[in-house]
Amino acid sequence: MKKVLVISYSQTGQLTQLTDSVLAPLEADTNVEVVYKKIEPLKPYPFPWDFMTFMDCFPESIYLDPPEIKEIEDDDNDYDLVILPYQVWFLSPSLPITAFLKSDYAKRKLKGKPVITLIGCRNMWVMAQEKLKQMLSDVEAKLIDNIVLIDQGNSFATFVTTPRWMLTGKRDSLWGIFPEAGISKQDIKEASRFGKAISHALANDEEKKQESICHGLNAVIIDEKLIKSEQIATKSFMIWGKLIRKVGKQGDPKRKPIVMLYVFFLLLIILTIVPINMLVQTIIRKVNKEKILKQKEVFEAPSGSAKDRMKDFL
Repeated sequence: MKKVLVISYSQTGQLTQLTDSVLAPLEADTNVEVVYKKIEPLKPYPFPWDFMTFMDCFPESIYLDPPEIKEIEDDDNDYDLVILPYQVWFLSPSLPITAFLKSDYAKRKLKGKPVITLIGCRNMWVMAQEKLKQMLSDVEAKLIDNIVLIDQGNSFATFVTTPRWMLTGKRDSLWGIFPEAGISKQDIKEASRFGKAISHALANDEEKKQESICHGLNAVIIDEKLIKSEQIATKSFMIWGKLIRKVGKQGDPKRKPIVMLYVFFLLLIILTIVPINMLVQTIIRKVNKEKILKQKEVFEAPSGSAKDRMKDFL
């Protein structure tokens, strides 16, 4: 009997739906036992968000300052595989996930274990995954796969639909122009292919090799146009986040004016600098095409974007 530990935090419920789809083949496998553990912040995060509460989270998110969470109930299981679904907040893992990875429980349970991360987000996740890789390394876990599903629609559409969903709870299509917010139902349904591949791998002890078992399943697709934008935005978050943290702790009213100043600054950058930067980066990508492709390959590891095994697990 193989034992799989699934530890997650889902704010909207979408990540739970995605996780359920991936794990359905494992649940149907009589030789696999799936154990679920939920991460619960002592102070729950609201959904829908109110704008100031959301923006006030960014300094702690970017600096990986863990909030307090309820103690996760321990057990005597020695797990063969750990699956870690997570959301992205401000180009970082969500604060509850950060809190888990910095907990004593994670140090005990994840040490030496193969881990598969499962991301459901808008479209920017590369910097978050790089931070999560380091946190997994800190607890001596081994990342063997990364699976990413992103919201339907182009960047402009999700710039409207995702904040609307986040701040109002409404995710239906808008004005007949913008698609429904979030990951498409079809993409979530087809994510079961990963569970089939994982089930097959467990039956053959492939997880013991601590190498990718979801390769060839189109697990990760990186939009190279967004890589530089993520890197620039991360630096901006770090600078402003450091300033806001000096003013007070999360929730301190003294932070509000600085947070609002940053919001104004961010909107100004989006309307002026971002379009210019996109044009410049387009030129740079054409000049440094090979370098960009190599960078993309690194960030897509370990699962990659190849599709050669899709026919075996759909």
